[in-house]
Amino acid sequence: MALISIDRERGLLTAEFQGLDKLWTLKSRLEIPLTHVRGATHDPGIAREPKGIRVVGTHFPGVITAGRFRRDGERLFWDVKNPHKAVVIELADAESYDRLVIEVDDPRATVALIEQSITRG
Repeated sequence: MALISIDRERGLLTAEFQGLDKLWTLKSRLEIPLTHVRGATHDPGIAREPKGIRVVGTHFPGVITAGRFRRDGERLFWDVKNPHKAVVIELADAESYDRLVIEVDDPRATVALIEQSITRG
């Protein structure tokens, strides 16, 4: 699971991975400029979609998907054990990833936080 926070002063969205998720994802945190965040959705169904090719990380079907994956040219970052708590964060092309699929404690609150924090042009 990850903790998502917004630093408006620095203009950053931070995903900080908790416990063993640091081991499974091989990351302790991701920092994304808010200007590169397109939006966020709560999407429990995404766990049923094909993951693609694992670049680095962990994948035990039905148990955990964590790390970097590539699917149809798309760069994905996963950290999900419980698909009912999955949030999908869409990113602009300038980022290392096209989408982050991250398990959070409260998906609705996380989506609201992200959506309220991004600037729509």
